[in-house]
Amino acid sequence: MSQTLSKIPVTVVTGFLGAGKTTLIRHLLENAGGRRIALVINEFGDLGVDGDILAGCGVETCREEDVVELTNGCICCTVADDFVPTMRMLLERRDRLDHIVIETSGLALPQPLVAAFNWPEVKTGATVDGVVTVIDAEAVAAGRFAADEDKVRAQRAADPSLDHDDPLEELFEDQIRAADLLVLTKTDLIDAAALARVKAEIETAAGRPLGIVTADKGRLPADVLLGLTAGTEDLIHARRSHHEIEHEGGEMHDHDDFESVVATAGEIADVEAFTAGLREIVAAHGILRLKGFAAVQGKPMRLLVQAVGGRIETYFDRPFRPGEARATKLVAIGLHDAIEDGEAAILAGIAALGTGPQVQAAE
Repeated sequence: MSQTLSKIPVTVVTGFLGAGKTTLIRHLLENAGGRRIALVINEFGDLGVDGDILAGCGVETCREEDVVELTNGCICCTVADDFVPTMRMLLERRDRLDHIVIETSGLALPQPLVAAFNWPEVKTGATVDGVVTVIDAEAVAAGRFAADEDKVRAQRAADPSLDHDDPLEELFEDQIRAADLLVLTKTDLIDAAALARVKAEIETAAGRPLGIVTADKGRLPADVLLGLTAGTEDLIHARRSHHEIEHEGGEMHDHDDFESVVATAGEIADVEAFTAGLREIVAAHGILRLKGFAAVQGKPMRLLVQAVGGRIETYFDRPFRPGEARATKLVAIGLHDAIEDGEAAILAGIAALGTGPQVQAAE
């Protein structure tokens, strides 16, 4: 067997906050065709939601011991401290894996992570099968990643020294540049003309031909996502991010443009009223992403909450476990100044949507 064939293939799933990465991965695990897959999950913020959704999801290829959650910071910034030791641990497992899937934070630059596969202790045992970038088509169609060019031009004319880089637009473009495959989600929310415009926009951002597929509620055959055999670690130097282009001297990438806050509340009396209240808070404070879990009065199952802008989805995902506190906990992510300035109001607003303090643990 050649050295390349003996390596464990790794798929990096990236994409902006709320694009549908976790949903895509869960469907992949449930339809893995017998593959033994390990997951490495990285989130921005202190509340681990995605790992909790995926861990122990009820299928053989999704055992809790196969899920590694990194919460010490963005994986693209903590390669030496978090990523390399994690990969070493997975590569040394006695029950050899067929595949590893890495879900990056929605704010991650894929380029540093993929480049880390050239580190000697990783390169000998793993190869990047492909970078899959998940894109919320409805968000792109609504212009939520595009700068207001007229406004920027006017501000620069008034003060040429101002720096008006749009962190959202740049991050969106960087995640596309790194891709081997683009997956469009939420396409059911836009019409055919809007979808055509979205495809044209992302093709321009990519700057090269890329495969584009659509996923209805995260449903794609495993063979579409796995087996790309791209060897992206050998190609990533030609897919540089805005940050790499602007900071040739090696200045570290950071996430100072973004901030998160974790808010808690008691049980929820009415899901519809709770959702309406969240929508008002999201709009008032420019929250880009809101996710977490809620306890609903009289319901034995916890309510999963996912919000992207004003679009909020909720569903009961599993029963509360014995000893698990029945409480509501959400992480809100947005631009740094918006979250920092509104932190007290966000915390108070979400707390007010509950019926009172956290109640007893589930029996």
